[in-house]
Amino acid sequence: MNFQISNEICELRDRTRQFIAEQVIPLEDDARQSSHGPSEALRQDLVERARAAGLLTPHASIEMGGLGLSHVAKALVFEEAGYSWLGPTAMNIHAPDEGNIHLMELAANAEQKERWLRPQVQGHIRSCFAMTEPAPGAGADPSMLKTSAVRDGDDYVINGTKWFITGAEGAAYVIIMARMEDGSATMFLSDMDREGIVLERSMDAMDSCFTGGHGVLRFDNVRIPAKDVLGEIGKGFRYAQIRLAPARLTHCMRWLGQARRAHDAALAYASKRQAFGKALASHEGVGFMLADNDMDLQTARLHIWHTAWMLDQGEQCNFESSRAKVVCSEAEWRVVDRCVQILGGQGVTSESTVMRTFTDMRAFRIYDGPNEVHRWSMARKLMQALKPAGDVA
Repeated sequence: MNFQISNEICELRDRTRQFIAEQVIPLEDDARQSSHGPSEALRQDLVERARAAGLLTPHASIEMGGLGLSHVAKALVFEEAGYSWLGPTAMNIHAPDEGNIHLMELAANAEQKERWLRPQVQGHIRSCFAMTEPAPGAGADPSMLKTSAVRDGDDYVINGTKWFITGAEGAAYVIIMARMEDGSATMFLSDMDREGIVLERSMDAMDSCFTGGHGVLRFDNVRIPAKDVLGEIGKGFRYAQIRLAPARLTHCMRWLGQARRAHDAALAYASKRQAFGKALASHEGVGFMLADNDMDLQTARLHIWHTAWMLDQGEQCNFESSRAKVVCSEAEWRVVDRCVQILGGQGVTSESTVMRTFTDMRAFRIYDGPNEVHRWSMARKLMQALKPAGDVA
């Protein structure tokens, strides 16, 4: 394993860092934001800036108009983009679109790619991914899926309710996970303006960095043509895993950038702020927190790079991505929490960007599966590895 980064990727990382500093961070105080995220007008402004800089949708394939980045290259570029909460939106690498683009590249047919994927890669439209449901439906346990799809002639009729659907408001299309009559799951593609798709409301949430917020969607006898099935019938859960393993890791990458931003702010403050006759950083309690931050940041980065490298070797990395998700979400959270403490009063007010990062990041330990579920899944796989061949019950 060689972590030496090519000159080409280093140059792209540095260009991304400059773009975020010069074109994105100045817009963080733009009034075109609400508790439900950046407005569509602000998103379009940011996207145009990334397009002009040659940094739009870099993870997409070259065929689709992206830069075709490897997973390791994404690790460097996405961390730099995440230095601002608006950076992923600007570069069109934000959730859920980043994961949906990856899934569509792998599972969509040529017609579906031209209809939905290409304009999405170009930054003209957004998407959402509808899987999570209110109880007793699917949450951390996808097998509890209740939304149904029933064949009727050349169509499938879909009924059900989804919630916590990131980016639902303003999305052009949706990927719907639904249960078939035989109990299997299938993914369906649909324009969001199709009859029967109702955005009931946007939910108030701690985070406010996702365009379109988090919505509650209702599907009332939605008729979707059979040609708009994504991939193959009955393979929805398999496609979900194909989407989630890399998507968990890109969350780690983006939030690493935010955690590093918080650490930079705390370090700058602690080096200048005087208390009891010397700079805060000179006091052992604060100095230890800064040192712990550095260790957590590097630990997270190495987990990301290792898992990204394995993905680039063609490994599925379900176990490794779960491990990275847990380690990174908790390490990066510890960093931001310490930064709030170091900044004191400024850390709990909008006088510093750290408070914004603190409220945005808390949900990371829940998104893409609660950390407890990932630990449980890892433990099962560790136990299965101990069993004799053929004994997997």
